[in-house]
Amino acid sequence: MRRRTLLAATGLAAAAGCAPSPPAPTVPAATVSTGNGVVVAPVRQAAMLTAYDVTATDLPATLSALEQGLAGSAATIGVGASLFDGRFTGLTKPRLLIDMPAFRADVLDPQWCHGDLLVQVVGDDTAALRRLAGAPVAGLRRRWRIEGFHPAGLGQGVRNLFGFREGTANPDAADRDLMSRLVWVQPGDGEPAWCAGGTYQVVRLIRMALPTWDSDPVADQERVIGRRRDNGAPLSGDRLDDEPDLAGDRIAVDAHIRLANPRTPEAMAHRILRHGYSYRLPSAASGVDDAGQIFICYQRDVELGFAAIQRRLAGEAMEKYLLPFGGGYYFVLPPAGAAALIG
Repeated sequence: MRRRTLLAATGLAAAAGCAPSPPAPTVPAATVSTGNGVVVAPVRQAAMLTAYDVTATDLPATLSALEQGLAGSAATIGVGASLFDGRFTGLTKPRLLIDMPAFRADVLDPQWCHGDLLVQVVGDDTAALRRLAGAPVAGLRRRWRIEGFHPAGLGQGVRNLFGFREGTANPDAADRDLMSRLVWVQPGDGEPAWCAGGTYQVVRLIRMALPTWDSDPVADQERVIGRRRDNGAPLSGDRLDDEPDLAGDRIAVDAHIRLANPRTPEAMAHRILRHGYSYRLPSAASGVDDAGQIFICYQRDVELGFAAIQRRLAGEAMEKYLLPFGGGYYFVLPPAGAAALIG
């Protein structure tokens, strides 16, 4: 069955792209080692992501009201490329900020993409997050919203709807020097001065072909991922923290973990800090559940991070089970928040 036919039949599906990437930027002598703490904090039980278009003419007042409404919560505010379209004078766009392009296997729905602002609120009380995210802010029009959670009963650790552990190969978020190299924008990166301490955020909304996946034997699922479903260990090892043996033949050449990070010096420079949540949307007219993954990652440079990895994943075995349909590229404001952006 052709991939598009399969995904249409299940109401679900993908990811994508393979090209050489430039070397990683070096950290200048004066480094920024901290930014918004939500980025490097352990993943919470739930998340609400809301993309907005700004309809107000007074951007400082609108952003101030938004920040006041989020006071006391664990939240990030990201700006999209469309905010810098000339409506507001005095704004300087992050140098590398663009609209998220479509990658090889994407079927992007404009209603679920981009936005002038992206507000992410995380916590352990879903009802409280819904109340917080649902509070209107004058001058903002909601573009899209999605609620994330972690499914229960699938085994130890944070799991996705495929039943596998999430974030196994993440860099250590508690390592401030490593986060300076991989996540936080630094003085000397060629960015506007206000960007230091911020980070580029990628959000990908990905439908998952769960009926097809669940019908496959566990051994086939493990071959696709390259890890064991029960404990997360690479197929070449026995424990979760065992380093995958990519020189051997236990891990397939098109397995996700082999392509996502082949453990070469160049690939190590492309690492990202990844957070993931699952989602379930109301059933479509077809009666098939719309469920999948909210993929979120942070990096100092999207081309060097997410985009390089995404191109490397082109043709991976997992591709036929996934369909990216929304999300965007954003720049998470540094600790000074809106005051940094608007001066």
